[in-house]
Amino acid sequence: MANLLVGIDVSLRNHAVQFMNDSGDALASFSVANDLTGAESLLQRILHSADKYSTDMIRVGMEATSNLGWHLAHFLNARFHDVTQVKAQVFVLNARKVARFKKGYDSLPKNDRIDAWVIADQLRFGRLPHALTSAVQYEALQRLTRTRFHLMKNIARDKTYFLNQVFLKFSGLRQDNPFSNLFGATCLAVLQELEPEQIVSMSITELVDFLKEKGKNRFDNPEELAAYLQKLARSSYRLDKAMTDPVNLSLSVMLSVINTMEKEVSKLDKEIEKLMKSIPETLSSVKGIGPVFAAGIIAEIGDIKRFSDHNALAKYTGLVWSQYQSGEFESDETKRLRTGNKYLRYYLIQAANSVRRYDSDYAAFYAKKYAEALKHQHKRALVLTARKLVRLVFMLLKTRQLYTPPERRG
Repeated sequence: MANLLVGIDVSLRNHAVQFMNDSGDALASFSVANDLTGAESLLQRILHSADKYSTDMIRVGMEATSNLGWHLAHFLNARFHDVTQVKAQVFVLNARKVARFKKGYDSLPKNDRIDAWVIADQLRFGRLPHALTSAVQYEALQRLTRTRFHLMKNIARDKTYFLNQVFLKFSGLRQDNPFSNLFGATCLAVLQELEPEQIVSMSITELVDFLKEKGKNRFDNPEELAAYLQKLARSSYRLDKAMTDPVNLSLSVMLSVINTMEKEVSKLDKEIEKLMKSIPETLSSVKGIGPVFAAGIIAEIGDIKRFSDHNALAKYTGLVWSQYQSGEFESDETKRLRTGNKYLRYYLIQAANSVRRYDSDYAAFYAKKYAEALKHQHKRALVLTARKLVRLVFMLLKTRQLYTPPERRG
């Protein structure tokens, strides 16, 4: 079978293109503009070369570089089916794997033309990911779930930054927070409206009234809480007066940013739920997997038929562990491979953390793995629980059956 291999190094304004045959011979090297005219020109040159070299298969590959190649990949994938009888596939390659493949060559320079050549050569050697499929429905959902992922990561980062500022203002509260949630309404009211010196000087009655008002009388023992808060205030560092206003402003600004992003996440969640109503699925039959988590999982998996079994899905997700064995020795401690779809892994881990709170099977599995772990117990147990969840996700998407919880099984 004669293959025409097309390696494309994508960039904002222009794409470097390399044509290659099965023997590794360079057939053509050129660049096209990253616009509709350039895409049409590239398509015509591919079809002309396929005819010239009597090609049986066209394989086009490009790196997943932000969204710079998204339009071209989908344009070629759609047009190939319309304009040619020759079988054609478009592959979006992992940039890290392309870089590792390139290391197999000695002294290759770093430029766009060489990178396109390396991509074409990787197409020649095979071991490629699943070819791009036309699934606009999943792509649309993916825009929302990936944006949500981006916002959630930013929120987590900004909350960490906020907590660092809290230590400057009220070190004792940061070290030993007496509230259940440092970002709860009462705790934030303490941080925003009071200084540690004020808390120390207030009477217990005044502080209790403040906590009752801000906490809407939800505290079981506000007197004990007030006394402990005063103890933390007395032991905290004192901030220089020149630092007080800047630190308070920093806290206020960061809190405003966090609140704004959380509101935007709520908007995304509503739109995700709306879109999910048009997608038949049974993942939501698992208590703990709501429409948002289900959407994040489904958007990244796409058609489950792409995966032969749950092991293939786990590998795609990056929930697989390496083996370290030499001679008769085999290590008990193994590391998770740092590859896979980070978006799918995130939503599976979030879903696993939710499911274990409702499902006795997953709760018991999590507890068992937590007890076995020597360090990072929660993180390790949760990731292993997510790996267990992969089996269930694969089965539900494959069979489209509803999940039966442990207590309802005969």
